[in-house]
Amino acid sequence: MSNGVALADLLEVLERRYPAASAEEWDAVGLVCGDPTRLVRSVLLAVDPVAEVVDEAVELGVDLVLVHHPLLLRPVRSVRADDPKGAVVHRLVRAGIALHVLHTNADSARPGVSDALARVIGLDDLQPLSAAPAAPVDKHVVFVPEGDAERLVDAMSAAGAGEIGEYSRCAFTGTGTQTFTPGERAHPAVGTPGERHTGSEARVEMVAPRHLRERVLAAVRSAHPYEEPALDVLELAPWSSPRGLGRVGTLDKPLTVEALAGVVAAALPYTHHGVRVAGDPSALVRRVAVCGGSGDSLFDAVRASGADAYVTADLRHHPVSELRERARGGAPHVLDVSHWASEWPWLQGAGDRLRADLEEV
Repeated sequence: MSNGVALADLLEVLERRYPAASAEEWDAVGLVCGDPTRLVRSVLLAVDPVAEVVDEAVELGVDLVLVHHPLLLRPVRSVRADDPKGAVVHRLVRAGIALHVLHTNADSARPGVSDALARVIGLDDLQPLSAAPAAPVDKHVVFVPEGDAERLVDAMSAAGAGEIGEYSRCAFTGTGTQTFTPGERAHPAVGTPGERHTGSEARVEMVAPRHLRERVLAAVRSAHPYEEPALDVLELAPWSSPRGLGRVGTLDKPLTVEALAGVVAAALPYTHHGVRVAGDPSALVRRVAVCGGSGDSLFDAVRASGADAYVTADLRHHPVSELRERARGGAPHVLDVSHWASEWPWLQGAGDRLRADLEEV
């Protein structure tokens, strides 16, 4: 970013990939400090917003520190400079360095924190371990004279309907027979007041996010030739999105639990914690679940996924003991790593994606 980009523009790029709305309700993500109008030429990515990271940011002269863990997760009444968290804020502000947090919105993103952990230990065919629900969707079904169908599709598309993945203006059109009798005071687009009319009509179907419902309906009314458009709005059943917490995937070939522990240890940064194993070291595993960061809240999802092993961090004695009791000596076996180490692989990919996204701005 030799010429720099406004911090506000950079944050918009991050929002598209890591929407703040996808963060857990208890989380504290977003811009902690920084002037949105200032130019950003360099970014430092880190897991934790600690004093050592600030030292590095100041030494390197970066404009933005992008971290995974929130600095101010719980509400505070003060950021006085003699408090450790307050000191971080003061030093960053004095140096003109912005701080932005991507926490559980980066966990649930695709690709996100758990994708990176899964990839470095060799997993493929990744799916969310606990999938997030997709945004609510409506299906708009509109009946219109055949000659006006394309114009209606264009209008609904401009209002945001018909967006499915990487495809736009997605619509289904079929034809049928219409019949009605206009009243004497009506001004019909087709037919004659007081006479029964029968003719060909198109049925147009398009999906749209539910929050755009009023905008799409306004577009239908604007583009439709009828005084009273004939339409249905159907609320589609919810389904799972590709986002969510954790990932489950498969190894290229089965490994023993002991061998998998060695792969995990080699793939992650060295820590004194190492890799702790609960289970049979000689058992074979092929399907593996992972969760970057604290993951014992997903034990039910791990069992439901059919995973042979689970790699995560911050595991406690009693929940793991209960999980293993339920397994009766079988799967899932458990591998516990350092919290920080499990999230570290995400940083490189996040930086590469940010650089690529900014090249398209």
